[in-house]
Amino acid sequence: MKLNTPRWWYSRDARHAPVTRMLLKPASWIWAGVTARRIARAVPADPGAPVVSIGNLTVGGSGKTPIAREVLRLLHAQGINAAALSRGYGGRLEGPVRVDLVRHTAADVGDEPLMLAQGAPAWISRDRVAGARAAAADGAQALVLDDAHQNPALKKTLSLVVVDGETRGDEWPFGDGSVFPSGPMREPLKAGLARADGVVVLLPADAPEADAELLAVFGDLPVFIARLEPAAPPPPGPQVGFAGIAKPWKVERSLIAAGCDLKDFVPYPDHAELSDRDFAFLNDRASVYGAGLVTTEKDWVRLSPEKRARVSPWPVAARFEDEAAFAAFLRDRLKPQS
Repeated sequence: MKLNTPRWWYSRDARHAPVTRMLLKPASWIWAGVTARRIARAVPADPGAPVVSIGNLTVGGSGKTPIAREVLRLLHAQGINAAALSRGYGGRLEGPVRVDLVRHTAADVGDEPLMLAQGAPAWISRDRVAGARAAAADGAQALVLDDAHQNPALKKTLSLVVVDGETRGDEWPFGDGSVFPSGPMREPLKAGLARADGVVVLLPADAPEADAELLAVFGDLPVFIARLEPAAPPPPGPQVGFAGIAKPWKVERSLIAAGCDLKDFVPYPDHAELSDRDFAFLNDRASVYGAGLVTTEKDWVRLSPEKRARVSPWPVAARFEDEAAFAAFLRDRLKPQS
């Protein structure tokens, strides 16, 4: 969804933007009702391989793709030939098609599938069932679905919900609990958690322990803590950063925390494609400070080769605090049931 994420969405104090919240409530009721009916009426298909769904309960970024990449890595470490399956948002191809890093661009398959394909086979398909069956026919022994918690098309072996665990002041991952567009929720919290088998709380590398009040929200569900850690240091020297993700302010914060000499930062809407004018503006800002340009991997893969040569990608990776426990959880849930 290409939008500028409102900061007030993540405030649990309903006094923030009260008129806007009130005006958007009727649309929220419609959204929640349509989602609930679609899920209730679905007859999930069995693609012939175990399915691990990586999803979330909110619109925009919670760290699903880094967690999907880490799940794929852990499955491969267990000897399981796992493949990623994505809708391919932002790409022109409908699929099913296996992502080819040499042949495909973000304009073809979307930015997130390109990132997933760097470490495992990745497929895109608007039709999830067709994509899953194509991947299974290609030899996938397990399927990792990116952003599929509200998609009921496939029978899921394991459903994981990723939650942005960073809380500051009245900033809360679920806002005041309102459903889109009057809040960040894709569906009511209780309904979403009822279909989950486990929760991954994703924290920045420098954050303190997970908030106890937040952990209590998940009741008896297994909860695993992961941290989004730099896979490399930020580029040296002064930098101007930019990002087109759901919560760009978190990229700015993370770059500074990692020691980047960040002179300026420019946010863009989620999945934004930079125009020549946008890129000229960024180059001008960098020239003012005698700085380089830095962005996320997700933004970098959307750039043309010419623009990539001017920009440094800053890679990050999700790592579980108790990797052995999470790997055992995966292994137990995916083993054949007698």
